[in-house]
Amino acid sequence: MESRAIKQISVLMATVFVDMIGFTMVLPLLPFYATRLGADPSLVGMLIAAHPFAQLAVSPFWGRLSDRYGRRPLILAGLILSAAAYVLFGLAEAIWLLFASRLVQGAGGGITGVVQAYVADAVEPEERTKALGWLTAATSAGVMIGPASGSLATYLGPEGPGFLAAGLCILNILFAWKWLPEPKRYAGPTAELGIQPAPKKSLRRSLWEVLRHPTAPVSSLIWVYAIGMMAFMAMNAVLALYLKDSFGVTEKTIGYFYAYVGGISLVMRAVILGPAVRRFGEIGVTRLGALSLVLGLAGIPFTGGSLPLLGLIVLFVPVGTALLFPATTSQVSRLSARSEVGQALGVQQSFGGVSRMVGPLWSGFAYQKNFHYPFWMAAALMMSVSFLTLRMRGEERPVPVKAEA
Repeated sequence: MESRAIKQISVLMATVFVDMIGFTMVLPLLPFYATRLGADPSLVGMLIAAHPFAQLAVSPFWGRLSDRYGRRPLILAGLILSAAAYVLFGLAEAIWLLFASRLVQGAGGGITGVVQAYVADAVEPEERTKALGWLTAATSAGVMIGPASGSLATYLGPEGPGFLAAGLCILNILFAWKWLPEPKRYAGPTAELGIQPAPKKSLRRSLWEVLRHPTAPVSSLIWVYAIGMMAFMAMNAVLALYLKDSFGVTEKTIGYFYAYVGGISLVMRAVILGPAVRRFGEIGVTRLGALSLVLGLAGIPFTGGSLPLLGLIVLFVPVGTALLFPATTSQVSRLSARSEVGQALGVQQSFGGVSRMVGPLWSGFAYQKNFHYPFWMAAALMMSVSFLTLRMRGEERPVPVKAEA
């Protein structure tokens, strides 16, 4: 990887690291704050779903705008929205303010596809899975530090975690403004060589093609990503409630559990993902990630109140996400036309946004029936993903269209 690309990715890693600290400071606390204000598990699921609902509404437009105006301005805009959301969380003394915080934060979270497109611009195709692994390692480090920081911040009062997260986000905006450059995008074929890129698809057509041709290479990857994300978010939506009801975890201790999971994810993405891709290839890593999530999700209800056993079973979840999501994202960017990478990743995030919204909704209702149901249903979804990955084959980047004489 070129030194310039390494520098750009390093600055981006620092940016997403601090952003994830703020995000995970407040996320594990949300079910506790909501139940204190009178919410039941189904309403908690709706609160979790509000973030991806807003993200779904804006993600395709963030990606398209970043293709037109650049990645850096859109990343900065997303960070500003995140800071506003944390302030609302700190002020929340009613359920509607928690909903408002989640919606604003979701709008800012629409830059996920933009961040991935930044990597696709800065890094050669064969290095993208490794670079995405580094990036997600930075987010995993944030996941490791943020929840524990949020639990500690509750000693400052209910508003402490939100206001502290907002302060970190403001510092992050200033850092990114000064140090995060606009990546130099690949120019692609040139007119001098008599070659032109394929005509750019409309956003509506790109979304429709994923639905109409689900077995196409890019479409199938997007479906694998989306179904896997639904299963993961269904689990995540009720995990804090499960820990509270089964193990007596409180808002002052929940952060340490998430820190443990974040630490495993950090090791996976920073140390193991790259060698795994070299050994098994991106498709092989995708299959291993899906299988690991099946084992982890199905096994959580069988822990029988034993924390050591839970700690062992839950290992499969960060292992699975660390393998599955970077590998699928890298393949989507590699198989998309160069001029449409941002849009393609935005479309992927749109389908992921639907999954992030729908998963918590049915998970919250299922939890009210039986606290085992969400985990087993999520495991069944991941089993379907495992079957989808069996038909994957290696694909090459689309060949540019030659200009007619």
